[in-house]
Amino acid sequence: MSTSISKSVFFNASPETVWEFLVDKDKLGVWYHPAKANLELGEDYVLLEGDGSGGMKKIVWGRVLEMDKWAKLVTTFCIAPFDGKETTVTWIINEVAGGTRLSLTHEGIAEATGSSVIKFLTALDDGWDKHFSKLRTAFGTS
Repeated sequence: MSTSISKSVFFNASPETVWEFLVDKDKLGVWYHPAKANLELGEDYVLLEGDGSGGMKKIVWGRVLEMDKWAKLVTTFCIAPFDGKETTVTWIINEVAGGTRLSLTHEGIAEATGSSVIKFLTALDDGWDKHFSKLRTAFGTS
């Protein structure tokens, strides 16, 4: 039984532009969560969200495992409910028909969540859909 999440979305944007929205700290904040710094190969990353009192708190963190510019990005992905266990997110960028297909695979969720896996699968699946909707809006393709 697979407990990974796989999604693909299409954008009227170049692979280079889509790549920038995956690794640039400010562009990540447009559709996902703002980052403390640009994502860099071999480096840890931290994504932030408002804490309700005007400050920012850590919401997602991990390490950049692989970067093939304009083609592939692999990171670990951790959130507080995972109790320090990491999952893996793989992004694949393909040029198609004058635009770009962005594919996501989020793996290791069952290993990170144990008996609560379906709760997290549904929440993460919904979250990725919402983030992709924001990315479509950023590219003017909603």
